[in-house]
Amino acid sequence: MANHPSAIKRARQSDERRLRNRTNRTQVKNVVKRVRLAAAANSATPQDLDAAKSIVAKAAKKGALHKRTAARKISRLSKLMNKRPA
Repeated sequence: MANHPSAIKRARQSDERRLRNRTNRTQVKNVVKRVRLAAAANSATPQDLDAAKSIVAKAAKKGALHKRTAARKISRLSKLMNKRPA
């Protein structure tokens, strides 16, 4: 454990950020899974994709995901939705 006051503060901030990022990443994983399952069952709607895109983009904006990781996830979901029968 850190002993210096600035190191103690840095450790505390790191823990807070880690928990915040974990929450955002979990949200992303859940929404991506939901869209994939809905697409597999042919019950996915464009609104589902829009909601997923929004959550993934927000996670990237907050720094929980790298911007290219977010772009890749959005791209793969869009490709999946476009591939399914209309």
